[in-house]
Amino acid sequence: MIDPNVKQIFILGVTRSGKVFRPSDWAERLAGVMGSFRPGGAQNRHHPASYSPWCVPNTLNGTKCVVVHLDLREAEPMAFDFVMNFARDNDLQTVEACLLPISEGGLIQSLQSSASQAPQAPQAELLNDTSAQLQA
Repeated sequence: MIDPNVKQIFILGVTRSGKVFRPSDWAERLAGVMGSFRPGGAQNRHHPASYSPWCVPNTLNGTKCVVVHLDLREAEPMAFDFVMNFARDNDLQTVEACLLPISEGGLIQSLQSSASQAPQAPQAELLNDTSAQLQA
């Protein structure tokens, strides 16, 4: 059951047994497949491909991850199930969390853990009630 205060689920590139998930670009591949699932429907064919704001590759504490916004579940339940089944089928760790925007020019500091951001993702802080899972 997902906590009602949670806004995102982080799919980490680490299996439950602690092994790094391969291939190294898995997060970009998964987010790329999900690119057409976005607010307002599929992107205009005249614009270049981009990641959906509901499914974004990122890096957290040096670990590749995909940040899945729970709005995807409301708008496209089958797409949400696809992403979550990918995590389950590959035995990947998941963390329920919430990204908080930071002020421009500020350092990226987490309330309970540090986060490094991929170039494609907006800078944000991580508020995480289950940070112990990140350190497991």
